[in-house]
Amino acid sequence: MTDHTMKKNLTSIPHSVWPADDVKRLEYEAADALGLTLFELMLRAGEAAFQAARENWPYARRWLVLCGHGNNGGDGYVVARLAKASGIDVTLLAQESEKTLPEEAALAREAWLNAGGLIHAPDVSWPEKVDLIVDALLGTGLKQAPYPSVGELIEKMNAHSAPVVALDIPSGLLAQTGDAPGAVVQADLTVTFIVLKPGLLTGKARDVTGRIHFDALGLEEWLVGQEAPIRRMEASQLARWLPPRRATSHKGDHGRLVIMGGDRGMAGAIRMAGEAALRTGAGLVRVLTRGENIAPLVTARPELMVHELTPQTLDESLAWADVVVIGPGLGQGEWGRSALQKVENFRKPMLWDADALNLLAINPDKRHNRVITPHPGEAARLLGCSVAEIENNRLLSAQRLVKRYGGVAVLKGAGTVVAAEPNALGIVDAGNAGMASGGMGDVLSGIIGALLGQKLTPYDAACAGCVAHGAAADLLAARTGMRGMLATDLFSTLQRIVNPDVIDVYHDDSSNSAT
Repeated sequence: MTDHTMKKNLTSIPHSVWPADDVKRLEYEAADALGLTLFELMLRAGEAAFQAARENWPYARRWLVLCGHGNNGGDGYVVARLAKASGIDVTLLAQESEKTLPEEAALAREAWLNAGGLIHAPDVSWPEKVDLIVDALLGTGLKQAPYPSVGELIEKMNAHSAPVVALDIPSGLLAQTGDAPGAVVQADLTVTFIVLKPGLLTGKARDVTGRIHFDALGLEEWLVGQEAPIRRMEASQLARWLPPRRATSHKGDHGRLVIMGGDRGMAGAIRMAGEAALRTGAGLVRVLTRGENIAPLVTARPELMVHELTPQTLDESLAWADVVVIGPGLGQGEWGRSALQKVENFRKPMLWDADALNLLAINPDKRHNRVITPHPGEAARLLGCSVAEIENNRLLSAQRLVKRYGGVAVLKGAGTVVAAEPNALGIVDAGNAGMASGGMGDVLSGIIGALLGQKLTPYDAACAGCVAHGAAADLLAARTGMRGMLATDLFSTLQRIVNPDVIDVYHDDSSNSAT
């Protein structure tokens, strides 16, 4: 075992994320700086993937390797050769083309043949027994749906009972966006190389990557000197955003937050946002809502200061507040519109969600002291496009929201994206499918509002809030499972998550999933 292979298990999944179009440039620059050839990097990638596959499926003795006509296929040839040398029964299928193979892939193919390996056409019958499938068909350069012939192989892989290891990225998943415009491999393990690509963390990624194993291929020290334009954000970073409180701090130090909403029939939304703010450490939380909601809210959570939303209480509260959150249960009637018109001129940090965003889509404006938190449907209304267009490129959509509306945009979903001007961009690597239930967005609004009141910048408050929200759900899912998770269930774990100095719930490890 090489020194590089021994080190790889100490390599954590990085927080830096690089656009897919930068990967090839980074490979060339790193190879040149370190005196390596690209073929040597390919050999390292193949070795890393082979070792990860062996560690995860040590008893798999019959491997099927599918290689494409590119450098991803070259990685597959290296994996196949190493597996054959270790006594594994390897069947290799390869997509041929009239185009010349890239130099590195051609060398890997030749080494496979020189080792006595055979290359079968992709349409041959598969072996009767296969214990493990290696996907090396398409790499990070894919920009569109796979060709039908490749799509058929992908569907055949997905239908097979054997586990699938994807090299660098599951074939059919777009490395830049996480979109899957056609057939896409459903991997059990993705072994990705050199840098993380955004498409592994957002969009359709969580459905198809399986566990993610990262290997920098020995380029760790060189990469430290490169500034990645995108950040992966997860629970181990919360301590940086949320340091311990001073022993002499008082409630006035931690923000006076006003939350507005809860039109008729929607009192639950404002109640969840209010309690979420309290559980995240807001010093004082005032709720402005319908008069009939006052008694139920105070009974359920007496720590909230609840008032009827009137012109007078609105003016008084805006003068008192450090931060405003508006939107949970606001509705789009005259009651909600009137409140929003007053809030528009608030000069301190504010967060708009839910119906505030729907009203913003009707009367758009640009404000730099505002955080907006749309889900894909709301984002589509804000940008005047379809939900499909939003989901096809979530990073670009978040950046477009900032360009049009200013401030900070939080595009919610699996792999939430946070963007701000001039070029801050992050992907939240926390949360789970149990959060697909009503009220989760209201809780997030309260969390971010509370962090704004604790003097985090709008961008940091949005990032930390999204991570805390997802991490609380992850801790809850680890205890009880995902199905049946309620938004209010997060209150049982949220307080622990926002006190990272008290309990270290999460840690980074290369064997953990990045999803």
